[in-house]
Amino acid sequence: MDHPWPTLNAFLNGCSGILLAMGYGFIRAGNVSKHRACMGAAFLTSTLFLISYLIYHAQVGSVRFQGTGTIRTVYFTILLTHTVLAVVILPMILRTLFLAIKNRLVEHKRLARWTLPLWFYVSLTGVVIYVMLYAMGNTPV
Repeated sequence: MDHPWPTLNAFLNGCSGILLAMGYGFIRAGNVSKHRACMGAAFLTSTLFLISYLIYHAQVGSVRFQGTGTIRTVYFTILLTHTVLAVVILPMILRTLFLAIKNRLVEHKRLARWTLPLWFYVSLTGVVIYVMLYAMGNTPV
């Protein structure tokens, strides 16, 4: 892989996932200020990821998965769920953050129970997709 952007994208996704897990841990421990800081940082890293991802793919186009057999099925299953949930999660994240900022915490908590695991899944599978694509020697098409 010649282009550094996919590695940056995976790094940002991984950071977002770590920050989400930390934020969850902090809120479970009752530390609201650290929870807010982690969730804000997770939103920032996810936003930077999206910008980086769009720039990279505008330059390079798509990358074909070279694997065959069962691993190909696994890859496309992960890619499909990741892509669908990435589209679904964006308005959920924005709404969840809006509710927190407006201090509508009952509604925030109710929605966050769905937003957090889906956002975490999208972050984690983003890293998995990176590993599967670039560890297998895929090249841009």
